[in-house]
Amino acid sequence: MSTKRPITFSVVARDGEARAGLLKTRRGIIETPVFMPVGTAGTVKGIRFEELESPDLDARIILGNTYHLWLRPGVETIKACGGLHRFIGWDRALLTDSGGFQVWSLGALRKISEEGTEFRSHVDGSLRFLSPEVSMEVQAALGSDIVMVFDECAPGKATHEEARSSLELTARWAKRSREKFDQLQRDGLDLGSLGITPALPEELSGAQALFGIVQGAAHRDLRQESLERTVEIGFDGYAIGGLSVGEEKSVMWEVVDDVAPLMPADRPRYLMGVGTPEDLIEAVARGVDMFDCVLPTRNGRTGQAFTSRGKLNIKNAQWSEDRRPLDESCRCSVCQRHSRAYLRHLHQSGEMLAGILLTHHNLAFFLDTMRRVRQSIRSGDFPKFREEFIERLNESGE
Repeated sequence: MSTKRPITFSVVARDGEARAGLLKTRRGIIETPVFMPVGTAGTVKGIRFEELESPDLDARIILGNTYHLWLRPGVETIKACGGLHRFIGWDRALLTDSGGFQVWSLGALRKISEEGTEFRSHVDGSLRFLSPEVSMEVQAALGSDIVMVFDECAPGKATHEEARSSLELTARWAKRSREKFDQLQRDGLDLGSLGITPALPEELSGAQALFGIVQGAAHRDLRQESLERTVEIGFDGYAIGGLSVGEEKSVMWEVVDDVAPLMPADRPRYLMGVGTPEDLIEAVARGVDMFDCVLPTRNGRTGQAFTSRGKLNIKNAQWSEDRRPLDESCRCSVCQRHSRAYLRHLHQSGEMLAGILLTHHNLAFFLDTMRRVRQSIRSGDFPKFREEFIERLNESGE
């Protein structure tokens, strides 16, 4: 039996709980801690893949969304085009979420049972059914390099009893996800193994990787139990799900404080859907390796820039004649070329270029922040970096 694995992960430096690592996937090596831009419908909104691949950003991995791609354009279309990588023209690593969170967020429009979740499509109103098995089938057809199990997300303020019920269902669904995933791999239905351009590292199998998800809402005892049961099934990496869904920020950090250090040290740790630049730094300090969030792209489209001195709203009249870049500390191509005054003019004029340029800058800021985090961990300066970074963020962007 082959001992090769879909991914390998090694920690190359530590500074307290913070870890700098190397995650090898079948489509290249990713340095961690890493921020993953969100590409919901097969596109990171407002930016071309050429820009994501450029030295300015150099994103090594992005996200795709199983729920949205399943509904539109549909699995058959993506299969006909040779999988998600070929369909969208992206050769680097892809992680797909399972659709569990999107279905949960539909609220009253969905009905959860032991088998899975029934809901009406937001696209055309048709009745659809998503289960662990269906999610694994869709993600095999997408051919993502990292697949997430299908889970049930409890609200942040769920009672102990509600969270316990959700945890039990998530554990059963995780086992079903694992079994279906393994069957699909054996049957060769993973479309992402087609046309891998980089040479595959010798120690990798070339298969998809599967990550488990820890649930349990704000209840620390349930979180620890969920982690134990998820590790018992066995996955290539582990995620903390169901945070940043309405609970207090302090509660989120209590959960991460408890759970992250107990997660297997030899596997990547992923905090799903988080967050702001300060959230990333704080989670890294607690031992987390991977992050995703829509904030840099969403806020870019609405006229908000993330800078080293806090958020800046480009709509404000005070920028109308300001010749400075968005962030005088930023080396991205937008900050090297354009002024706040020009960007404000574009936004006020309704020009689509405003959102494109702000999105580029925001992603550059997030990705560069993670580069600096990795460097500070490797050089043993992370606590100092963390303190100075947070201090600057709390200054005015004006």
